[in-house]
Amino acid sequence: MSDTAQRNQSEPAAKTSADEQRRAAMKKGGGDPGVRGRTTIADGVVEKIAGLAARDVLGVHAMGSGMSRTFGAVRDRVPGGTKSVSRGVKAEVGEVQTALDLEIVVDYGVAISDVARDVRENVISAVERMTGLEVVEVNIAVSDVKLPDEEDEEPESRLQ
Repeated sequence: MSDTAQRNQSEPAAKTSADEQRRAAMKKGGGDPGVRGRTTIADGVVEKIAGLAARDVLGVHAMGSGMSRTFGAVRDRVPGGTKSVSRGVKAEVGEVQTALDLEIVVDYGVAISDVARDVRENVISAVERMTGLEVVEVNIAVSDVKLPDEEDEEPESRLQ
């Protein structure tokens, strides 16, 4: 018998052995360990991911409405307070899908439609990559334009 014929005869035995091992493993523990149990992702997790991804886009000056930014600036000054990366982001998370609402402030002079498109693309990419959820929509509300001569509502730190 040729070497090829001998290999072809031995391959089904190897495949059967692997099938038997898989069946035995399923009997013991219930199948593939990667699908045992459930993973849930909190709204806040998706909001943080989306907030960071939106801030990375050139032309986005800040997130949130004027009031939320003002309260955020006060909260940031309180000892132990942290900057809220999810400010201006609202997420609704289901089992396999999520929808997002973002409120942004853009820099004066940028094309708002281009910034909104770039924010949408960056947010969808980051959320889907990190969570595995399908992003069904990203609604963007531009609440303000940062003019070059306006002072920031969030003052810079005095420390360098």
